[in-house]
Amino acid sequence: MATGSTPLPNSSSAASTPGDTRYTYFPLALGVMTTIFFMWGFITCLNDILIPHLKAVFELNYAQALLIQFTFFGAYFIMSLPAGKLVNALGYKKGIVAGLIITGIGAALFWPAAGLRVYEFFLGALFILATGITVLQVAANPYVALLGPEKTASSRLTLAQALNSFGTFLAPFFGGVLILSNEVKSSADVAKLSAAEQVTYRAHEAASVQGPYIGLAVVLVLLAIGVYLFNLPKLEETTEKADEGQHSLMDALKTPHVFFGVLGIFFYVGGEVSIGSFMINYLQLPEIGNMTGPVAANHVAFYWGGAMVGRFIGSALLAKFSPRKLLAVFAVINVLLVITTMVTTGFIATYSIVAIGLFNSIMFPTIFSLGIERMGPLTGKASALLIMAIVGGALIPWIQGVIADQIGLQHAFFIPLICYAYIVFFGLSGSKVRGTPVAAR
Repeated sequence: MATGSTPLPNSSSAASTPGDTRYTYFPLALGVMTTIFFMWGFITCLNDILIPHLKAVFELNYAQALLIQFTFFGAYFIMSLPAGKLVNALGYKKGIVAGLIITGIGAALFWPAAGLRVYEFFLGALFILATGITVLQVAANPYVALLGPEKTASSRLTLAQALNSFGTFLAPFFGGVLILSNEVKSSADVAKLSAAEQVTYRAHEAASVQGPYIGLAVVLVLLAIGVYLFNLPKLEETTEKADEGQHSLMDALKTPHVFFGVLGIFFYVGGEVSIGSFMINYLQLPEIGNMTGPVAANHVAFYWGGAMVGRFIGSALLAKFSPRKLLAVFAVINVLLVITTMVTTGFIATYSIVAIGLFNSIMFPTIFSLGIERMGPLTGKASALLIMAIVGGALIPWIQGVIADQIGLQHAFFIPLICYAYIVFFGLSGSKVRGTPVAAR
């Protein structure tokens, strides 16, 4: 494994060759990274299964249940800067290994959390797990974007994110079978059981969560060992070690396309997570899909599966067409789909919301790669800011949950509608590089 990342011949000189559109000069390194993208996609999407499960177990309202996403994505905001410092100190490779191990520890803590049946313990374990994924995001996203020529950065990152979407596609199937297939009894129903039956019921309920997350912990540790043994290229010229001017985080944020990119990630992740988080409860509504939990979970899988298919297609399209224009077109389509799901019922409402996933596909990797474009040694700082913006996945779903408790779930989808409208702006105008980036001055 130690020899797998050797670049293709003459890669150092070919990187500047006009018209060269190869995705990467480190194909095996990119292959290793896609495995990591797959794992954090799988883990992130399991939140969509945890929300309805814990909502039923702890008899929560929407706003309380969405504390799961608030905790998970809030970790991105709180831990992005420490994660950036960790990656800067360790380098990309060891930073990725550290992220995998921290994520594994968080997953392992689901065992005692489920056994104790304490909601706050679940949230604490989730925060640690999300901290590990934050480290992975800070290290892996810019690393993949920088593995080849700048021209194909969006295409390359979209290709890696396609494997992330494959993880989000599979997670609802596994989660639906392993977690949601167990009927959750109300506290009144549990009280009617004998003492022995209550012990048996709670043990079975806990095991439905414990098994999947312990399995994830083991896989993550094994993956960390594999990455440690793999000889990944360092790419130190794009880290803070090469920043002779010692620019600050604010220097990166003052760059217009970075600032607008931060808002773009905030709104995109918020909109995407809101839709995924509420989809099971939404599809269970009698006027929409009237589905059982496991059937609704399968539709969530198709939502994320659409993103996977769209990213494979988008990776090819982005190598040929303007990333900015393609991003704007996809965002316009999602605006129309959200409007459709808000004003219709039944079959049309069901499949219009599922179809949003297809056009979500290129958004995160494209916004991210455009946000770090031409930032040189400030790439790490710009990356940390963009990852901090993933806090949109904590705030926007929670806001939608509060509104849904007041006006109903279907009408509350105007929140992700606003998010996609902003992305139209970013694609058409906000993403343009204005003047000379600070890093090049």
